[in-house]
Amino acid sequence: MLDVRRHLPSASAGRYHVALAVDDHEIREAQRLRYKVFAGELGARLSTVLPGHDIDLYDPFCDHLLVRDLDAGEVVGTYRILPPDAAKRVGSYYSEQEFDLTRLHFLRPRMAELGRSCVDPAHRSGAVIARLWMGLAAYMTRYGYEYIIGCASIGMADGGHLAANAYRQLAARHLAPIEWHTTPRARLPVESLDNGQVVTLPPLVKGYARLGAMVCGEPAWDPDFNTADLLMLLPMAQLNRSYARRLLG
Repeated sequence: MLDVRRHLPSASAGRYHVALAVDDHEIREAQRLRYKVFAGELGARLSTVLPGHDIDLYDPFCDHLLVRDLDAGEVVGTYRILPPDAAKRVGSYYSEQEFDLTRLHFLRPRMAELGRSCVDPAHRSGAVIARLWMGLAAYMTRYGYEYIIGCASIGMADGGHLAANAYRQLAARHLAPIEWHTTPRARLPVESLDNGQVVTLPPLVKGYARLGAMVCGEPAWDPDFNTADLLMLLPMAQLNRSYARRLLG
């Protein structure tokens, strides 16, 4: 359940409206969208207490950012945010299931985690993800958090070649300094999967990089979602202001 103290002004632009979920009903809307995309579209194996909903133990500790299509009245995009105080209460960040975050220890009091990025397939023009980032920017500014971490997932339908090539390309220009490197718990064998091809980075990964985020090391393999996950770190002080202005309008 959302902490009512974490009120965030909502914003609309055209047909889309972004705001934090204010009650369990709105959180359920986000969880249904997540299930539709992750299980229905991508074939993820989800363990859930409510059929048709993607629910895990972190959800009650998170703030849930929603983009609603005003024409249809439906939630068409969502991001969940785990602030540092809530991560301490639940005992970890979600990404610690996949990565050893020891080297990020000193960032924890100022570090919020993003997860479960999800946009309805009928609304993937870019406008929805821009609304989500607008809401996120307002959230980070209001609460004064200085770092964002989050897993950017790449599908493994091709056996992992896209993920390995994408990591090589990303690491060449956007690798975090060694003091912020993390270690994957189930490492993707990039050396055997990288075939040297130049690939188009997935939109979420490209968006992170353009904003100024860095990849914290090699990808982890998530067998439940059948994805390769890159841990991205964005210090707000390194935010690419010109790209952010274009993205957020």
